[in-house]
Amino acid sequence: MARARIKICGITSVTDALAAQEAGADAIGLVFYEPSPRAIDVDLAQEIARSVGPFVTTVGLFVNAEPAYVSEVLSRVSLHVLQFHGDETSAYCESFGRPYMKAIRMRPALDITSAIAGYPSAAAILLDAYRPGVPGGTGETFDWQRVPKNPDKAIVLAGGLTAANVADAIHTTKVYGVDVSGGVESAPGKKDAAKVREFIINASHGSNR
Repeated sequence: MARARIKICGITSVTDALAAQEAGADAIGLVFYEPSPRAIDVDLAQEIARSVGPFVTTVGLFVNAEPAYVSEVLSRVSLHVLQFHGDETSAYCESFGRPYMKAIRMRPALDITSAIAGYPSAAAILLDAYRPGVPGGTGETFDWQRVPKNPDKAIVLAGGLTAANVADAIHTTKVYGVDVSGGVESAPGKKDAAKVREFIINASHGSNR
């Protein structure tokens, strides 16, 4: 199988962004959602986005944000992809003219095929664990057997991933990519460079099994 792409989300410093890049991350995530412990302001986001090389995808994460705020961020920060974690409609996600990834939380009894079909223009669908009232970053996994087999859209797996389980996750699901935040941290918002390296190494092993 092709190598699973790796996104390190919740980057809050240039140091952590460069460590992720050095370790081989394909993408970094910047959180523009104030309640999150990993939220950053636009000035810092701009600095981080400028610090990484041109082949590292910079992703901006939003949760039910006002369109004017998303547009303001886009005018100041070099984001390649938008990631939406709230109740955003397909029309809303499309309105910014950028590739986007829509997060779907795997609540019980969810018809995942229908949920994915609701976002035909998405560049990818991110599947995350479900906890009522929490839009992401729960640190919890879900049943990976629920991930669609042979999907017609790129699937990114999130939710409770760590260096200890990422190889199994990729081997089991054959997803396009994985997204990790808390699983490679020493504290909320502070990445542990050694954990990031181990995660990326083990993710590569999962692709090769």
